Amino acid sequence: MDEPVGQETSFGYPRPVEERVLLVEDDHSIRLIVAKGLQQSGFRVATEGDGRLGLIRFRQETFDALLLDVMLPSLNGFEICRQVRSDSFIPIIMLTARNETGDVVLGLEAGADDYLTKPFEIEELVARLRAALRRARLNDGQRLATVGPLEIDIEGFKVSKSGMPLTLTATEFKLLVEFVQNTGRVLTREMLLDAVWDYDYLGDSRIVDMAVKRLREKIEDDPAHPQLVQTVRGVGYRLEA
Repeated sequence: MDEPVGQETSFGYPRPVEERVLLVEDDHSIRLIVAKGLQQSGFRVATEGDGRLGLIRFRQETFDALLLDVMLPSLNGFEICRQVRSDSFIPIIMLTARNETGDVVLGLEAGADDYLTKPFEIEELVARLRAALRRARLNDGQRLATVGPLEIDIEGFKVSKSGMPLTLTATEFKLLVEFVQNTGRVLTREMLLDAVWDYDYLGDSRIVDMAVKRLREKIEDDPAHPQLVQTVRGVGYRLEA
């Protein structure tokens, strides 16, 4: 269903409605609370309470971002994420009721850009959602950059390796650009969280590690023995020219 759009934010001033978000959450009360909070922050919201119906809805309509509960009837959030990510770069945020390492890793490996553990504050969800959308709209107006076999068109949102185009998600692209702009410099996980995900360090570096892992799978000849994105043990990562 499409929820009515809020005309005023929680801060008391109008905000133009731009992005459309699909929320797939089977808990009715959580669905209503989250939808209302997003509406008050200026988003248009469509909701579904069933995993399979949510995937069908996503395929039939156009959305700017996807919020997925992990535990859903008929089709869980991990599988929806994998299917969506197979042919879409749309920002995906996973919502999980459990703060277990397995759930977080599975969500990030499935291609999610971010995750939140319930219960969470609507303000934090809105902040992360807006950050994910900003990454998807990344256009720094900078020139072409070349690192080893990689050619990065930052303005055109394109990456090629040895002349062959690569397919990167918005988060992976932003992460690569951050490395390129700091070639040879060690970037800590805290620095990457702040620069790429647009929020301060929250005590969990797994989201950075999984994003680097996915990026390596696309840009390295041998991801198990990376030559471009090097791990600096105990510190972070460094891009070698």
